[in-house]
Order: sequence, then C-alpha cells, then structure tokens
Amino acid sequence: MTLCGAAAQPAASSQSATFRGDIATPEALRPESFRLWPGRAPNAQSDGPSETPSLTIFRPQNARGDGTAVIIAPGGAYVGLASILEGLEPASWFTSRGVTVFVLTYRVGPAARLPTPLLDGARAVRFVRAHAADFHIDAAKIGMMGFSAGGHLAATTAVQATPGDAAAADPVERLSSRPDFLILGYPWLEGMQLNAEGRSQYCDFARLGGGPPCNPRDYVGFAPISKVTDGAPPTFIYHTTNDQLVPVLGSVRFYEALVSHKVPVEMHLFESGSHGSGLGGASPTLSNWPELLQEWLRRRGLLPTT
Repeated sequence: MTLCGAAAQPAASSQSATFRGDIATPEALRPESFRLWPGRAPNAQSDGPSETPSLTIFRPQNARGDGTAVIIAPGGAYVGLASILEGLEPASWFTSRGVTVFVLTYRVGPAARLPTPLLDGARAVRFVRAHAADFHIDAAKIGMMGFSAGGHLAATTAVQATPGDAAAADPVERLSSRPDFLILGYPWLEGMQLNAEGRSQYCDFARLGGGPPCNPRDYVGFAPISKVTDGAPPTFIYHTTNDQLVPVLGSVRFYEALVSHKVPVEMHLFESGSHGSGLGGASPTLSNWPELLQEWLRRRGLLPTT
C-alpha cells in the first residue's frame, strides 16, 4: 500500500519516496484483545465493533512483577475514546514496571448512553478476575484506572461494585466487580450534575454526537460521590486546579467522601495544567504525578520495591 502523502509529490531525486505498509506486524508487537461477552453485549443492537466492548492486554516483558494488573478506561466524554493518550501510553508506563495492563474499549456515543458504559466497566473487572490464572495475575491485585469520563466510569464501577451472583450460569458473573485499588486522572465525576439552566455537561456532549434527545434529568443519578461507602477501594487521585473543562472541586468532594468513610486515599492537585494531560506530557511539573503514583503503588505492595 502506498501512502498518499508520499506519492502525491514529484520525486526530488532519483530515489523513490514511496513507503510500503503491506507487511504483517511482528507477533511480539501485536496486542491481543478479548470481547467481554461471548455473544452480543447487553443493550447492544448489533454485533458491530462499536457495540462490542473489549479488553486489549499488554503484558510486561518476561512476566516481571508480582501479579498486579490494571484495567485502564480512557476518557472521551462518553462520545469517543482517547485510547492512545489515556490508554496505550499509561499501559506502556505500567508494563515497564512489571504490571499487566488491560485497556478497556467500552461503548460510547448515541447508542450507548449511560448506564451502558458502566455495564462494560463492571464486566471488565469480573472478566479479568475470572481469567486471572490464564493471564498469570493475582485475582486480589486487580485495579482500575480512569481518565476524565473514564475516571467517572472507574469510580462508579468501584463504588457500585457487587459481589457477583453465585447462581449465575455465566461463571464470569459469579465474581466480584470491585477493583482492588482505584486510580483517577482528572476524573469527570460531576458531569451529570444540573447547572442553573437545567443543563449538564454530559448531555451537552451527547448532543454533539447526535442520536436521540438527551434529557439531563435522566442522568443525575449517575453520581459516584453519593454512592461512596467504607467498602470503596484505596484510591489515588490526580487533578489540576485550573482545569477549565472538569472542575477540580469534583475530585475534592470525592476525596472528602472517601475520607469521611475512612477509605485510604491520596490526592495530588497541581496548580496549573490543561485537561487531558495524560501522564503529564512535556510538562516538567505534571510529569511528576506518575512518580507519585509509583510510590503509592509500592507502599501498597502493588509494585516491586526495587
């Protein structure tokens, strides 16, 4: 296959500027993906890719580590997925530290309004736990990480977790959906809250994606803060104070709710930084937050100490 950009311009020399991409990706660089349900997912209207939630696994080199695994939910306002910035990049950070990573492709857009993405979040935790032996991980060291809207999904999955149905025909559904630890990057925890005009950020974004009308009052109940209990998992939170898209006070209120229920929690707020900073990018200040996360994970026995 010839890339259009290379072929469109006249050659500047006798050497061809044509690039070829018709070779198979080496197996060692090829990720493996798993569908969350063996058949059509709940609430799905088709078996198309956009309605088939999945997990893509990234394994650490030489199976280093102590069995810790993390499920990462990228953000995207529930209308898209930032799967590189908030999926692939943090996955590489974790695998370099011996952690097995699963990037969650959950359903978004007009055909997957809430609570559909939350079904995918709970199922992802159960799926990884059910197959812990197959993935060579510890079923008691499965965490969940979420950025922005993915932070809402991760937090809600954690605080609404159920122990599973022992009588379920599907063995995956017999297991708990509670992550063992929670990591939130600038989480969009209050996007369903009504403003003075009776609107919500959630519906404002949903309307951009088209589909059926979005009534803000139909979604005000999807607030993870109101569902925090003392059973919530240990949590790490990162946010920036001047985030113009997702106000930092939502994270502060979630932190306060965890503290009031005596849930172990650590939060780091940086003075300045735009929304969607991922692992901090080129910012010498924001790029410190993954180091703080690393030490938190080590103190909790989730990373090797050396």
